[in-house]
Amino acid sequence: MDKLERLPPLSPELRKQRILLMAELSRLGTSADTISAMTQVRRDLLVPDELRTHSYDDTSLKLSEGQTISQPRIVATMTDAMELDSTSRVLDVGTGSGYQAAIAACLSDSVVTVERIDALRIQAEIVLNTMRLTNIMFLSAGEVLGAPEHAPFDAIVVAAAAPSVPRSLIAQLAPGGRMVIPVGDIRSQMLTLIRRTATGTESTDLGLCQFVPLIGPEAWDT
Repeated sequence: MDKLERLPPLSPELRKQRILLMAELSRLGTSADTISAMTQVRRDLLVPDELRTHSYDDTSLKLSEGQTISQPRIVATMTDAMELDSTSRVLDVGTGSGYQAAIAACLSDSVVTVERIDALRIQAEIVLNTMRLTNIMFLSAGEVLGAPEHAPFDAIVVAAAAPSVPRSLIAQLAPGGRMVIPVGDIRSQMLTLIRRTATGTESTDLGLCQFVPLIGPEAWDT
């Protein structure tokens, strides 16, 4: 059974825009599995009403509380880099709209998502429950980044920029686990893939990006 059946129908115009977006992501090399998950997840239900006509534009969109829903191209890159399968346990740091958590949930066994802004977390949980994505646990961000009480994770995705790779998140990766995180200053970052190895970590640059700042320990104060 399709996890997302019986949702409000997608308008013909938005359906056309979604087809064009997925074709462009495929042209850029996004995997078929990620394309399938991104097609299932209704981005139009995760953005403010006044921006709905832009739901399937390849651009980030503003949410409340100064946050954003990430550009689909970046989400596709991050999702592919996590190398998810049906056994993966995923940590999503920075729930926001719930877009990344929803896509990961379509590809993995379970997702734990944490958010420091209660209004965003509550709204995301309501909408994703409507989508009947039942393998997502929503948590309020605590004093330590991530969700160490639920570790280890096969993959971690961070939807906010850190000045350096947080050691506490590396510690929450299982051996061989992958973390995708934007690292840099407030204005510009490098999207970075961290892989935990038997002897430490390996790092791969995935391209320049721009995210809102990660707030908390091992990140930014404000």
